[in-house]
Amino acid sequence: MRPSKTLLLAGALLLPWTNVQADTPVDQLPSVGANPQLPAVDKSHDGTINRTSWIGWAEGGKPTAPEGFTVQAFAKGLDNPRWMHVLENGDVLVAEARTIPQPDAGSIDGSAGESANRITLLRDTDGDGVADERHALRTGLLQPFGMVARDGHLYVANTNAVMRFDFKPGDTQIEGEGTEILKLPGDGYNNHWTRNIVQNPDGTKLYVTVGSKSDHGEEGIEAEENRAAIHEINPDGSGHRIFASGLRNPNGLAFEPSSGALWTAVNERDNLGDDLVPDYVTSVQDGGFYGWPYYYWGRNADPRIEAPAEVAEREVLTPDFALGAHTSTMSIVFPQSEAFPEAFRNGAFIAQRGSWNRSAHSGYRVLYLPFADGKPSGDPQDFLTGFFRDVEAGEVYGRPTGLAAHADGSLLVADDVGNTIWRVAAN
Repeated sequence: MRPSKTLLLAGALLLPWTNVQADTPVDQLPSVGANPQLPAVDKSHDGTINRTSWIGWAEGGKPTAPEGFTVQAFAKGLDNPRWMHVLENGDVLVAEARTIPQPDAGSIDGSAGESANRITLLRDTDGDGVADERHALRTGLLQPFGMVARDGHLYVANTNAVMRFDFKPGDTQIEGEGTEILKLPGDGYNNHWTRNIVQNPDGTKLYVTVGSKSDHGEEGIEAEENRAAIHEINPDGSGHRIFASGLRNPNGLAFEPSSGALWTAVNERDNLGDDLVPDYVTSVQDGGFYGWPYYYWGRNADPRIEAPAEVAEREVLTPDFALGAHTSTMSIVFPQSEAFPEAFRNGAFIAQRGSWNRSAHSGYRVLYLPFADGKPSGDPQDFLTGFFRDVEAGEVYGRPTGLAAHADGSLLVADDVGNTIWRVAAN
């Protein structure tokens, strides 16, 4: 069942820079950078709702990349593709799932509806950059998101558990019930049902994300057990521990190649202002605490919840790089594609699915953030834009979510409401 299109625009007391919108270059946005200038809390912002309506791509329509790149549809007609995993043979796995509306709360997300709960395998047999085979690899899942293939298994992060299935590259269907290796707290506030999973470079550990159940702990901190965190397990599910905490909704996970450090992309909280609190990407320290729900961007206290003494005494880590408030910063990858021009070769690509709690829209783009010596080394740049048909009216063709580097040197972009996987390749 395809969700209905919605357009809800609510007025708000505007901050001085809220004319900044999703068509403004990212390096000109507020709350961006390693040391962002954060405004004061704006309590009048509470309740600001500014959703987009999605209209889909017209025939021949596509996002816009910088000069020197070609954008084409790798696959169309999917059902809310959210995340991807590229296999060693070049096959692309796509998790198709969506937010399920809560009967007592209504939908917070315009793409909410019946979930396909499926992993689809896409195969490009002739190497022309378009998938010409499509297989329902596994159905009957529960809001699948992250995937990892290793050592004869496919690990799938459902919203309530990490599952392990027998699988090898080349297979087009997964049989059997699979094995649950890690129970996870299910569902969550807004879109926090998403669970990502990656393995470390030597394959000895798996890392799993779980977002918060609430915006700022308003349901009680007991409801947040094992949430707002990155979990670590062994490949058989043993050795479970919390690797890092205080991360409101971590989605993207990737290992930075030069340093070997784990990085994550995090959605921050709502209702503190148009330009609070910035979403961010950061390296993740083992045992690190990043503040949620009591603090944001270091030791800035959230006025809605008081930190208990044992928390107030803890070290609160400041993230590495802010990427604007309410941008829904979703994913981060480090392709290091030799096929790309050098200006886009050694940094991170980051997808922003876009705002709903900001009086002027922000996000709705894929960014490139240059790196040097394992850290951001310059201003972020717009890499893939053109997702809006009309910024003022809030009409979008699609929304970028997951990113994946393909072995052929291209970058794949999952566009969930556009139901498309885009392929971006250097000319």
